Amino acid sequence: MASRAVLVPQRQRDGAAENPKPKAAVGGNNRRALNDIGNLVTIRGADLKQHQFNRPVTRGFCKQLLANAQANVENNIKKPLVVIDKAAVPVPKRKVSKPVQKKVDVKPKQEEVIEISPDTIEVKKEKTQKSSRKKVQTLSSVLSARSKVASGITDKPKKDPIVDIDEGDADNQLAAVEYVEDLYKYYKLAESSSLIHDYMDSQHHINENHRMILVDWLIEVHSKFELAPETLYLTIHIVDRYLSTQMVVKRELQLVGISSMLIASKYEEIWAPEVSDFVCISDRAYTREHILHMEKSILGKLGWTLTVPTPYMFLVRFVKAALADKKMENMVYFLAELGIMQYAMIRFSPSMLAASAVYAARCTLSRTPLWDETLKLHTGFCEYQLMECAKQLVSFHTGAAEHNLQTVYRKYASSELSAVALLSPAKSLLA
Repeated sequence: MASRAVLVPQRQRDGAAENPKPKAAVGGNNRRALNDIGNLVTIRGADLKQHQFNRPVTRGFCKQLLANAQANVENNIKKPLVVIDKAAVPVPKRKVSKPVQKKVDVKPKQEEVIEISPDTIEVKKEKTQKSSRKKVQTLSSVLSARSKVASGITDKPKKDPIVDIDEGDADNQLAAVEYVEDLYKYYKLAESSSLIHDYMDSQHHINENHRMILVDWLIEVHSKFELAPETLYLTIHIVDRYLSTQMVVKRELQLVGISSMLIASKYEEIWAPEVSDFVCISDRAYTREHILHMEKSILGKLGWTLTVPTPYMFLVRFVKAALADKKMENMVYFLAELGIMQYAMIRFSPSMLAASAVYAARCTLSRTPLWDETLKLHTGFCEYQLMECAKQLVSFHTGAAEHNLQTVYRKYASSELSAVALLSPAKSLLA
């Protein structure tokens, strides 16, 4: 290894030294400051240059160099010095990172991730790993599902929600939307007190066929006078009520019908037909006095009570509840008029006859559903309750084309009333 040059004080030849100085005590602290040495700059912040050192490097000097190099690294100072073999050698600058403790990667446990969307308010669970297990239906879930069904609790919405049929008539004062429900509740209660019992056994001179002929003729007269539908149904009701309280001979049966229509026209029509019109329509079989006398007799027997719920009152409401178009409306009235012609139908209440006509009409026109919650609410009848009456109406429709009395059939076979009488009857009900 190369030795380093060491400067020593010159001595005289005679052995005396120039400028003698006192010797330093061993272990003393009288050395010259290292920064006084001209061959090395140790001022902080100054760039260190490579020099040829010509004096020995002491331990304190090395310690100072190491301290300066450490400070320069921390303060990003250029080219720190590193002591190699007791010599300061500049090294290129490089980034020294602080020792960082090694992080141990611990895999997190697989958890369910729940995403909540504020728009849909739905909570979705996504599993990081798909499970291969199949869902097993437990016994408790089966029992809870059966209990819900038994209690009528289902998560599925109703297929046929109830429709507000009076919503479109909110601004119509004649519709009486505010108290129309109360009116029909009263009609349902009042019809029980105005039901007509079986009276044909008490009549010795007339029978069911005679009554059918009379009603068929009254329907023709009603069409000729172009009267309101309310008048026709009230006329038939008056005839049946009077015949249930008074025995009538055959020759006066037509007079009872004329006088009943006169009374109903005065009650329902704005411009009622005159008595002379009924005299002419009966081919002068009765005089004016006969008609007026029978009118008084009928009003006396009925106690002047004419405000009764007829099938037409319920027909109007039930057709509206069925959301019927014009074709279906005509079919309902066709079946209802076939019903009032038959004496056997008086055992059904007016509301039952009207609801059955709507049901039979829906079956004839293949409307689905045949009966929904809206009709059930407004009619008060379930589908099975209408079967008997509806089958009777369909049977009347089946034989209308070949019947001897053709007034109703011809009336509803016209194109003005959608020719509903020509349609095929709902024979599925009869089966």
